[in-house]
Amino acid sequence: MARIEIDGIEKRFGRTPVLRGIDLDVAAGEFLSLVGPSGCGKSTLLRIVAGLTREDRGAIRLAGEDVDHLAARDRDLAMVFQNYALYPHLTVAENIAVPLVMRRLTTAQRLPLVGRHLSGSRAAHAAIAADVARVAETLGIAALANRRPGELSGGQRQRIALGRAMVRRPKAFLMDEPLSNLDAKLRVEMRSEIASLHRRLETTFVYVTHDQAEAMTMSDRIAVMMDGAVLQVGTPDAVYADPDDLRVAEFVGSPKINVITADAALAAALGVDATRAPDPDGLRLAFRTEAVRLVDPTGAALAGRVVHLENFGSDLMVHLAVAAAVPIVVRRDPHDPRPRIGETWGLSIRPDRLLVFDAAGRRLRSVVGRGA
Repeated sequence: MARIEIDGIEKRFGRTPVLRGIDLDVAAGEFLSLVGPSGCGKSTLLRIVAGLTREDRGAIRLAGEDVDHLAARDRDLAMVFQNYALYPHLTVAENIAVPLVMRRLTTAQRLPLVGRHLSGSRAAHAAIAADVARVAETLGIAALANRRPGELSGGQRQRIALGRAMVRRPKAFLMDEPLSNLDAKLRVEMRSEIASLHRRLETTFVYVTHDQAEAMTMSDRIAVMMDGAVLQVGTPDAVYADPDDLRVAEFVGSPKINVITADAALAAALGVDATRAPDPDGLRLAFRTEAVRLVDPTGAALAGRVVHLENFGSDLMVHLAVAAAVPIVVRRDPHDPRPRIGETWGLSIRPDRLLVFDAAGRRLRSVVGRGA
């Protein structure tokens, strides 16, 4: 495993800036996810780390060494793509073996008929077969060794792609949307498998995804990217509960965080000292669905009418229309009465979970009273 340092990476395609001075430090053995909407530059950054795309400015260091002058094949990094990139005419075992065959065998030894009879060829092939068998067993696909990709499911093909990366024992794994082609059920299963694989291998993983659920459930840390910049880096818990930017708060978490615009009077009623804000009447107040409860509307600083109920079995999401704001979503506490459509309820927001942003979306931590 190896530490990956990304220092001031910039990239333009024509006149369009794609990466705007990216700085990231991925610790050896860490699972870091680059997460953000499509077009934010995360896949371009991963390709630059891999050596498949050249940066315009900045540097990539692997295990403390500058690798910008090295071609992709010489960086000892394994990349897993979303389309698997398997050879349809090769068996599972042969697909997994490809990187070892290319690295360990000479051109003559790779010849289909005479190659195995050349000096040293049998031992090299036996060693490759042993390594392939070990990886296939680890991934639970040993029984598929003689089948071809066209005969397998999407999840099985994804395991082959992982196996082909694993068999090289690289310094780090780079994964670009590897689960995007799977259905919802398989994605959930493969999330668990990839996280478990990381723990077993104890190797550096850099994982690109637009799905914040993938990033939140698998990663040691996540880096939220938008418009070619990294907005925040931290543990999933920290980014979820303590976002630095409103865009991060709105992107991370499901259901989406509630956001209302508040004047000074409403802000004060909710425990915010608006006098310390640059623009007291332009505040954006945000709170998660689990940070608010339904209460008697009498005397409540904020109230709304129930317009929709979403029943998920374990959770009931209550949508309330509040003045001119977009509907506020509340995760009903199991101990509270069950609301009905058309009823009016007050909203009690936990002051320690209330997030305040200015009109530009920057976090204002000093204006929240009572410990937020």
